[in-house]
Amino acid sequence: MVFADLFFLFFFLPLCLLFYFIAKKVETKNKVLIVFSLIFYAWGEPLWILLLVFSAAFNWFIGRMIGQYRGRSKAKLFVALGICIDIALLLTFKYTGFFVETFNGITGLSVPVPQIRLPLGISFFTFQAISYVLDCYWETVEPQKDFSKFLLYLSLFPQLIAGPIVRYSVVANEISNRHVSIVDLCDGALRVIVGLAKKVLLANSLYAIVDTFFGQDIAGLSTLGTWYTVILYSMYVYFDFSGYSDIAIGLGRMFGFHFDENFRHPFMCKTISEFWQRWHISLGSFFRDYLLYVPIFGKNRKYVSLFLVWFCTGMWHGASWNFIFWGLYFGLFIFFEQKLGKKRIKKWPLWWKHIYSKLVIIIGFGIFYFEDLGQLGQFFLNISGISMLTNGSGLVDNLTWLSFTNNCFLIAIAVIACFPILPWIKKHLLEARSNTIYTIGRIGSVVCCAALLIAVSVMLVDNTNNPFLYWRF
Repeated sequence: MVFADLFFLFFFLPLCLLFYFIAKKVETKNKVLIVFSLIFYAWGEPLWILLLVFSAAFNWFIGRMIGQYRGRSKAKLFVALGICIDIALLLTFKYTGFFVETFNGITGLSVPVPQIRLPLGISFFTFQAISYVLDCYWETVEPQKDFSKFLLYLSLFPQLIAGPIVRYSVVANEISNRHVSIVDLCDGALRVIVGLAKKVLLANSLYAIVDTFFGQDIAGLSTLGTWYTVILYSMYVYFDFSGYSDIAIGLGRMFGFHFDENFRHPFMCKTISEFWQRWHISLGSFFRDYLLYVPIFGKNRKYVSLFLVWFCTGMWHGASWNFIFWGLYFGLFIFFEQKLGKKRIKKWPLWWKHIYSKLVIIIGFGIFYFEDLGQLGQFFLNISGISMLTNGSGLVDNLTWLSFTNNCFLIAIAVIACFPILPWIKKHLLEARSNTIYTIGRIGSVVCCAALLIAVSVMLVDNTNNPFLYWRF
């Protein structure tokens, strides 16, 4: 089941909310959420629901054992067992085919490549389980004694499939004690609608353009055409994933959960380090807290750990070499900025910092897109202009210019939407001291969101499938 679907919006979600608010006790509300979360997951993955339940039961047991043997060597053994099993499951389902293909490429053998279907959301719920096990061992959280509460944490449908990666410490108290007010319901619903608009109105429309140019051999694509398309692809990924995060955070709010933000207008950054403080925050903070400071061979090796983090960041995104290159590519720029120092970078002109960061980010999304390494190489030939010499492609082409003129309104809205417009409006209108301005702001936001919901619903009438990009990860 997907969020950007009329069945979810107008049947599944209202039905879930109805049963949720009929229930009086928190324990009953939790059971309602567990049932609907398992139905949500089983809708598209009826078999792999067993894997989800197993992961919940196993990691709950590991947490209990860590609590029971805290301070003793047995606790370390259970931590090691929990992490090893979690990582083994992730490697088996996500990377077996990649490992076999790489082995065949190195050895020249023809070992059959197993075709294992990737369970939805396995990267997300596995990382949540690992964070829980480590937090129990580090005494950041108390092990959950009630299995149903831990199952709710791991299977909660708003963030189950594509994040954000929600740590147990963030929702531990709200699992047992939470209250949903009218403000929570309204603000959550508005956040959901904004997320849907990002996905359906912006991301889907941008991807249609991207697929026109990058969905085929790009050897004949012009230099400006390649730049045009990769810029649109960068915005597509942002609106697609931040839209999902908005929906997840909004849905959580409607049920009384307060998830951490996952995006903070990343294209407003001035450095690559700042970009990753604003982009996919839950993943970046996970690797920072659970991997960056882990001693390697008994010592803290700053730069070795740095590149290990970025290798894992790339590999987490997919079983393909381009994702590993993508992670290491950003790791190199993080390393460069750390060696250069914040003081030196601060002296750069503002316009240069924006140009530098945006060029690095946009080229990075090109690496992210092309899993075929031959096409990735052609991408670099195109953006550098070398392809004009090697295969006679032009600086610009008529199709690119026609696409730009036909979609200039969409592109302008997408660019504007990358700026922190909504926070600015909220600060100056919804939080104004004047009751009149506050009322106008509230009514205006409701009217705008109603219009967006109607537009989204119309767009979804003829669309049968609207998967989010990060579902594949």
